Amino acid sequence: MTTASSRQIPQFMAIVVALVVAIASALLLSFAEPEALSPERAPPLSQLPGLPGEAPVLPAPIVPDGDDARARNAAMPFFDGPIAPAAPFRMTSAPSDFARARECLALAAMAEAGPSDVGQRAVLQVILNRVRHPAFAKTVCGVVFEGSQRATGCQFSFTCDGSLARQYSPAAWAAARSRSEQALTGYVFNGVGNATHYHTDWVHPYWSPKLVKIAQVETHLFFRWPGYWGTPQAMRVPYSGGEPDMTQLEAASDPIAPAALPSFAPLPPDTPKVTGGQVAMRDPTGKGNFMLLGGNDPAQALANARKLCGAGGTCRVLGWSDPLAIPVTFPLPKPSRAALQFSYSRDPAGAEIALYNCDFFTGIERDRCIPKAR
Repeated sequence: MTTASSRQIPQFMAIVVALVVAIASALLLSFAEPEALSPERAPPLSQLPGLPGEAPVLPAPIVPDGDDARARNAAMPFFDGPIAPAAPFRMTSAPSDFARARECLALAAMAEAGPSDVGQRAVLQVILNRVRHPAFAKTVCGVVFEGSQRATGCQFSFTCDGSLARQYSPAAWAAARSRSEQALTGYVFNGVGNATHYHTDWVHPYWSPKLVKIAQVETHLFFRWPGYWGTPQAMRVPYSGGEPDMTQLEAASDPIAPAALPSFAPLPPDTPKVTGGQVAMRDPTGKGNFMLLGGNDPAQALANARKLCGAGGTCRVLGWSDPLAIPVTFPLPKPSRAALQFSYSRDPAGAEIALYNCDFFTGIERDRCIPKAR
């Protein structure tokens, strides 16, 4: 082979590589929504559906018919373009931030996905995607517990539906911590790309049709926002540490846990009267309600919750059988979460979620039970 020919081979390969990159970029652009390429054309963050201020991202079953939700989910097509993987997340801040973030991630992974390896990794990826997105909290623990102190509900339901009382085995903690450490040191779960939302296939939140469905991992469906806010370019918020202590988030209001019969504020004059129970607390907006249950009839508890929430809009009703367990206001102290018997949430579009303590209520399908300690 001549020297001239030897020089031409690298030049030829360089041209080939450049052509391949150009073609791949063109293909990616051809699948993207037009507004994805222009942040100037993107709507304001405040106008996006499914923001963290709108409760909640819930994995619990919809009321009353999960089969209808499954049918509606199945009718929504998956995005048929390429799914770009998220950028690696590498936490380089203080060791205390790493330890706290790992604990919050591990707890969320177990609570949201059970022991499943791929299920946990998908949940972890969504949480880290949110940390880097300007629409969400800027710490890992902040994302996990976002909304848990709001009357209108939490983003991850386990933080406010009584599930925090659940206990996990040392082996389960060790496995979830290991996956969390990997996620915090650069591991990327490519299957969900830049997803910032997910829900199980037996619910159909109001925001679901407004987002881009990109993947399914076991029973969870994963979504991103359309346009610019769903692209990697939007997920550029730098991580700066400052992780809160998870134990403080879990028991943020323990000082208000009642040791004696609580003294509640007077109810607003427009508070509806419930049947076979008593309204203990109602915030001025009517969106947050505490109720003393009058018995263990699930239909009556649900009917009272709907009566308190009225015609539409975001609303939350929590019920207890023990008056001493009812807190004065949000957020719920740990003893009150552990004693919770009934939880009802409704999102802005009217989708309802109801969970029951199945040791108190009878005849409830397992999927509608508040998770028990195990």
